[in-house]
Amino acid sequence: FLQVFLVEKTGRRSLFMAGLVGMLISAVAMTVGLVLLSQFAWMSYVSMVAIFLFVIFFEVGPGPIPWFIVAELFSQGPRPAAIAVAGFCNWTCNFIVGMCFQYIADLCGPYVFAIFAALLLIFFLFAYFKVPETKGKSFEEIAAVFRRKKHPAKAMTELEDLRGSTEA
Repeated sequence: FLQVFLVEKTGRRSLFMAGLVGMLISAVAMTVGLVLLSQFAWMSYVSMVAIFLFVIFFEVGPGPIPWFIVAELFSQGPRPAAIAVAGFCNWTCNFIVGMCFQYIADLCGPYVFAIFAALLLIFFLFAYFKVPETKGKSFEEIAAVFRRKKHPAKAMTELEDLRGSTEA
């Protein structure tokens, strides 16, 4: 329920990136906790706190925010297809992680969460450089941000953007 109030107050992009950074730090803490567990018994507590924080940061940022952003990035016409593709990707990745985690954990040992940390860093960099803030912006304003990044000289209409350039 906290997410409902936070998303309108802080913005989608900043909340998404804060969640990614929190998850990244938690994944590193889990890795450190698992690596040092044989030397320090209290590292089990570090690992447990890191797991709880990982879930909390996921629920604040990367869990719900992509659904907001996908709905706001697309106009009414392609929005259902975009949400369907996003949902398919989300559930497919969840399935892959769920099915493969034990095998990866057996292969990597205590460093299994280092893979998640590396992926979270990549996701953060992608969001930092490519994902615009959508809070309080219309579809046209968000589309204009993308057009400025791609083609600073020529602005396209939505119809031109959907079917390609209409240059003769």
